[in-house]
Amino acid sequence: MTHDDHPAAEDLRERFARTLRAASGHADAPADPYPYADNLLARWSEPHRKYHTVTHLAAVLDHIDVLEEHAARPELVRLAAWFHDAVYRPDRSENEERSAALAERALTEAGVGPEGVAEVARLVRLTVTHDPADGDANGEALCDADLAILAAPTPAYAAYTKAVRAEYAFVPDEAFREGRAGVLRQLLDLPRLFRTSYGRSQWESAARENLTAELDLLTP
Repeated sequence: MTHDDHPAAEDLRERFARTLRAASGHADAPADPYPYADNLLARWSEPHRKYHTVTHLAAVLDHIDVLEEHAARPELVRLAAWFHDAVYRPDRSENEERSAALAERALTEAGVGPEGVAEVARLVRLTVTHDPADGDANGEALCDADLAILAAPTPAYAAYTKAVRAEYAFVPDEAFREGRAGVLRQLLDLPRLFRTSYGRSQWESAARENLTAELDLLTP
């Protein structure tokens, strides 16, 4: 599927254009925003992606809309969402670093100022750990939006886990179960999954129930 085939592609292009203009401080950004949007949507539409897709991107952006008041610079958080998995290969460990470097190049060229570019790149790199420092409002908003899938209703959570498994189809079943169970235990051991007050009140309990249920299935 190309990004043009996605029913929300045109809406996403417009959302990116508005965000880039807001981040650059110009009603008309110095650069045409649409080629950048199209490049990013093409990346998010790569055929090897099963979970980290345009649908995931749109969901994270929607969650940032919900969390907007918790962010100090919501337009930069939205740009970080666009770039946070722009480079994605499930068999590589440097995806976030390469995505951050892409953001630095593209946003500088597109007319975002140095401080804005640096903040977007920092936020992208933060998604390695999803562990923002206390008081990092932008980081808290981005990480909560990215992890909100963990609190999805049971059918949607099941679809998420199926898509994650499909992305890692090259990993044998036993190795995947062990690796995934380890990730789930690490998440459940965190004192809190979500950092914003909204995330803690609306998503924390459901996410822990989903993670616990999945771990039970993986470790009979």
